[in-house]
Amino acid sequence: MGLFRMPSLGADMEAGTLVEWLKKAGDKVASGDTIAVVETQKGAIEIETFEAGVIERLMTEVGQTVPVGTPLAMIRVQGEKALPEPQLAPARAVPAPAAPSAPAPVRPVAVTRLAAGEIKASPAARKFAAEHGLDLAGIDGTGPEGAVLFVDVEAALRRGAPAAGAAAAAEPKKPSGLEGMRAAIAAAMARSKREIPHYYLGHAADITASLEWLAARNADRPPADRLLYGALLLKAVATALGQFPEFNGFYRDGRFEPSKSIHVGMAVALRGGGLVAPAIHDTDRLPLDRLMGQMRDLANRVRAGRFRSSEMADPTVTLTSLGERGADWVMPVIYPPQVAILGAGTPTAEPWVVEGRVVARQVCHLTLGADHRVSDGHRGALLLRAIADLLRSPEQL
Repeated sequence: MGLFRMPSLGADMEAGTLVEWLKKAGDKVASGDTIAVVETQKGAIEIETFEAGVIERLMTEVGQTVPVGTPLAMIRVQGEKALPEPQLAPARAVPAPAAPSAPAPVRPVAVTRLAAGEIKASPAARKFAAEHGLDLAGIDGTGPEGAVLFVDVEAALRRGAPAAGAAAAAEPKKPSGLEGMRAAIAAAMARSKREIPHYYLGHAADITASLEWLAARNADRPPADRLLYGALLLKAVATALGQFPEFNGFYRDGRFEPSKSIHVGMAVALRGGGLVAPAIHDTDRLPLDRLMGQMRDLANRVRAGRFRSSEMADPTVTLTSLGERGADWVMPVIYPPQVAILGAGTPTAEPWVVEGRVVARQVCHLTLGADHRVSDGHRGALLLRAIADLLRSPEQL
């Protein structure tokens, strides 16, 4: 019998609020199935199980806030017998009460009812729809008695469901959980600067060959299928990390734990403020087109406030890229318990010496923030140079 627990979704998470069950007792689940939605400072996160079996019992009620590690459900794995129903204590004989002289007043029973015209929906679905200005009346529910679930609102958002009424839309909306997210980010970064001896390195990389290669590759492709420079950068970082394992892993309990897999966390800015860096799993092994598809999917879901527990818990290193925002350099802070973070500034045209002549080249300034308990500047410099070499030879990616 396995216990499905509240997962840790980052160093800044201490507890989560269960807002929706997507499965019920008796349902079969497979490894990777999403079975619940949990609210943290970073938003609503779909929680996956990595154990196959049958849900024996739900152990936490919707609305409860519980610490990381708290059992949420019990899962019976294949071949195990179901737990017996708890035995009730035998009833004791009690004397019949004397008949009252007058009928006792009937106490009203508290019954949860929907107001006239109100749509049945889970709390998570209502909150998610309100945050995105969607009208529940225009969403088909798949829950009990047609109730609208969180996943139904997600599907409607992708289709472009009708917005809520003008009166509701006119009400000012405060970004959900923004203050809590800022507090969580501040706590994690303060811990990082307090505990981790950072060192920083920078390297100017000539990416002209990468951009020319991309232009040729994208020439006959529709916009939706084109590769972006961000995909090349992400693949170059992941590929280079394979040669430098001391930058890919975690520092826990006074020692470094290298990761066998390379799951690069991609920093994504949230609408309304805040930042998350969910993982793209096995980044180094993904072909470029598949990597580009996963990047688009992840960015769209995260900006809509939807991501999965495995994406939040698994990053082994982080890449933050400022894209077209205009900053030349970024000096990022390591997200504990990771031991390194890489940054990339906006590509710009700069004078560059090629074969003794000064020419204009497209340059991207790469930075590395690393943990001096695990690595040193010599190895860090070699890592940055390896990334730059790959960007000069994009056909290798």
